[in-house]
Amino acid sequence: MRKLTFGMNVSLDGYIAAPGDDLGWGVPSDELFQWWSDRVRATGTALYGRKLWETMSSHWPTADQQPAATPAEIEFARRWRDMPKVVFSSTTRTVDWNTRLVTGDAVTEIGRLKAEDGDPMDIGGATLAAVAMREGLIDEYVIVTHPVLIGGGTPFFAALDNWVNLTLVETGTFPDGVVLTRYETRH
Repeated sequence: MRKLTFGMNVSLDGYIAAPGDDLGWGVPSDELFQWWSDRVRATGTALYGRKLWETMSSHWPTADQQPAATPAEIEFARRWRDMPKVVFSSTTRTVDWNTRLVTGDAVTEIGRLKAEDGDPMDIGGATLAAVAMREGLIDEYVIVTHPVLIGGGTPFFAALDNWVNLTLVETGTFPDGVVLTRYETRH
C-alpha cells in the first residue's frame, strides 16, 4: 500500500492561497525551495487537481530554460517533468510532461493507486485534497506555515464530517520564521 501525503505552504491563518489565487505571500527561501525539491525527488506520483495543475504546468515545464533560472530552479523543473503525475479534472482535455488525465471518479482512482505497490504519492490542490480528506485517504499532512495572516482565500483543510486524529512525527524551521509540522493519520 502506498502512502498519500497532502502538503503545501500555508498561511498562519490556514490558507494555501489568498483571494484571487494569490500565492505571493508564500515565496520560499532557498532552503525551503530545496526542501520542496527534495520532496519531489522522493515522490513516486503526484496527484493534482485542475487549478494546481494549471499553475504548475504553466511554469515548470520550461523554467529550466529561462535565462535567469537558478541551479535550484533548473533541478526542480527537471525533477517535476520526470515525476509521474495524475491530473483529476472533468474540464481539462490534454496533459503532458509524464502526466495522465483522470476524468472519472477521483475517490475510486486514488484508492486504486494507493493499493498498488510503489513509492509514496503526494496530493495537491484544495478541491482534490478535500475529497481525499473526507474519504480518509490521506495518510500524512505536511504543513509548511508562513508567518503571515491573509484573512481569507483557499483553506488548507476541508470541512469534515468526522474527526481525524493525527500524530506529530516531525517539526522543523526554515528561514524567515517558516515552520514545518508533519503529522500522520491515526487509523
